[in-house]
Amino acid sequence: MREWLADRPGIVALAALVSPVAISLVGLGLAGWLPDVPAATVQSHFSVHIPFIAPESTPTPRPTAALEVVPPGRSPVRVPILEYHYIRVVTDPNDRLGYSLSVTPTDFREQMDWLQHNNYHPVDLNDLRAYFQRKTLPERPVVLTFDDGYIDFYTTAWPILQAHGFKAVSYVVPGFWGNSRYMSSSQIVEIDRAGVQIAAHTMTHADLTRAATADLVLQVRGSKDALETAVSHPVLDFCYPSGKYNATVVAAVQQYGFQSATTEVPGTDHAWADRYTWTRVRVSGGERLPQFMSSLGTPEPTVKVTPGG
Repeated sequence: MREWLADRPGIVALAALVSPVAISLVGLGLAGWLPDVPAATVQSHFSVHIPFIAPESTPTPRPTAALEVVPPGRSPVRVPILEYHYIRVVTDPNDRLGYSLSVTPTDFREQMDWLQHNNYHPVDLNDLRAYFQRKTLPERPVVLTFDDGYIDFYTTAWPILQAHGFKAVSYVVPGFWGNSRYMSSSQIVEIDRAGVQIAAHTMTHADLTRAATADLVLQVRGSKDALETAVSHPVLDFCYPSGKYNATVVAAVQQYGFQSATTEVPGTDHAWADRYTWTRVRVSGGERLPQFMSSLGTPEPTVKVTPGG
């Protein structure tokens, strides 16, 4: 028997490791492959011990915290749509237009920090449209939009947004791809895959109120087609360049399949009926934080709901 055990060190190791409930090797059926060893001998010489494992206790469910939400059904609903352009430091003191379109990275980060610390929840235009289809919005919703598709959105704004876990909307001008000041088509695809909502801003940032019929089709439908080809999914939201629009332009935006459009008319209240002329809050740059805070207006009232309740 000792020789037999010596040839089988695994059995010895198993017997040494497991305890304290004994189960005989006969009970495990091992005597069947030891025809020359009587079952009684095997049973009397050693047994295998398997530890007792107590069943896991079911944890006591913790109460689920109630969430503050904007319930569906309100029209209008107060959701600030912020309008950004450049996130950069202007180096040319004579570039007045550039200065009026630029928020410094320091100011932008401070604004995002303030939104986060004060329970604002950036949503995108998909979320805002869904609200009017009986979905809720989170507490203090706000939409962060960035016009024109500048490269500093990719290099500066986007990393800050990612660090805060914030959604955003990028209004892109496909005709500007290839220009060093703007994001490339591959960068557009990258941010789209990462959760930034891509929306259209015409092909060349044209004044649509002066466009002939053929050019209006190119600017509106062409920008939609170009973006959808790049990101491989529908692009449903539009922004009027420089905020210029009229009834003909709005009709074209509707005709070619967009489901919303934003302007530069100031305001924070939105309804489904005016979804092709939604207002925005322009962030021009140079504002002190109290001015930025004031521009958001009074938050939409919320109600408490219990998830799954």
